[in-house]
Amino acid sequence: MQFSAIQIILVAVWAFIIAIDQFDLLESLYQPIVTGAVIGAILGDLQTGLIVGGTYQLMTIGNMPVGGAQPPNAVIGGIMATVFAISSGLDTTAAVGLAVPFALIGQYMVTLLFTVMSPVMSVADKMAEKGDTKGIVRLNYLAMGALGLLFAIVCVAGLIGGSALGTTLDAISQQYAWIMNGLSVAGGMMRFVGFAILLRIMLSNDFWGIYFAGFALATIIGYIPELSGSALILVAFVGIAIALYDFQTRVAIRQNAGSGNGGDEDGI
Repeated sequence: MQFSAIQIILVAVWAFIIAIDQFDLLESLYQPIVTGAVIGAILGDLQTGLIVGGTYQLMTIGNMPVGGAQPPNAVIGGIMATVFAISSGLDTTAAVGLAVPFALIGQYMVTLLFTVMSPVMSVADKMAEKGDTKGIVRLNYLAMGALGLLFAIVCVAGLIGGSALGTTLDAISQQYAWIMNGLSVAGGMMRFVGFAILLRIMLSNDFWGIYFAGFALATIIGYIPELSGSALILVAFVGIAIALYDFQTRVAIRQNAGSGNGGDEDGI
């Protein structure tokens, strides 16, 4: 599949914007579920973009930097997963698995850029001592522009290379089906790894019962043909209801604590 010059330019512009958003604007435009939809719309297949973006979002939902360890870059990975799925007709999980190396390369380049830019901090300190606010603003714009340009270059190179590799990938998927099966399995596992990381950080021992109840409820609903398509949404609503009830109960307990309300007179 060949992409037009307009499509390549739009991908570059979007990559530039979301690179800045990831570290500075923080409007969540860089999230794979948003990026996949936008890239899918640019490349003419919004549905595939939504599916791939949602799948990649599940994979990265628990990813976070811990000290000096950085997870694969979700921005570049999400874009390349969508590109592979649309340009080569790959299965969603296979496209996600194939995009991981690009995400790793992207994060390495980000780390390199941050390392190169680290001496600029001393320059900013001197500007702060002099009260040169305009100079500090210029430095921030310079850093954001460099980061956006880096992302744009990587994504455009991947876009052009991805379209050029389309025929080869199709041939590989037919001749070496086990490779694509491996990518599909790897891509399918990554979403669960993301959730496992998230649970490792957030899950409290007090919530294990709710977790297992939600798992059982999702499994039961999933086996009902009329409800299987909306199983996760239904379970999410149940979870929201439980969370609201728990919140309201705790608020009521705090308000009544030490107030003298209650007793035997009202039968409670």
